Amino acid sequence: MKILLDADSCPKTARDLVLRRAAKLSMRLIFAANHQIQAECESADGVFRAEMEICPLKDNSADDRIVELAVSGDLAITRDVPLAKRLIDKNVSVIDDRGRVFTLDNINEMLSLRNFTVGLAESGLGIERTANYGKKEIKQFADSLDRILTKMNRK
Repeated sequence: MKILLDADSCPKTARDLVLRRAAKLSMRLIFAANHQIQAECESADGVFRAEMEICPLKDNSADDRIVELAVSGDLAITRDVPLAKRLIDKNVSVIDDRGRVFTLDNINEMLSLRNFTVGLAESGLGIERTANYGKKEIKQFADSLDRILTKMNRK
């Protein structure tokens, strides 16, 4: 069991939280991105380092690498809904950096909504997005992450 993090778009506060949780649980953690990202933190045993997968600068290369590395029972963290769909199809647990849990029951609806929103934006009718990532969002993410990790460790 490991954690895969789509690190390009994940806020630093969320990445740091995942690093601390993985260090505490001695879990394998892999950051996938198109560039080097700080992937270490202090832990009780010294310095904990996530593995860093630096992917080529082409569309979906980090997504493809995450899917390639993922196996049933892993946890992935991404806000990319098409990537979440691919991972759920592999029986991987998926959450985004705001604590939203993607499941077999909701992924198709979320993907349809995402595609509709992208279509609006491409037509020049894009809706405003909330870019805030503060205490409320990190708390929701931390709560979801803890719930899923606790559930995974019971299995």
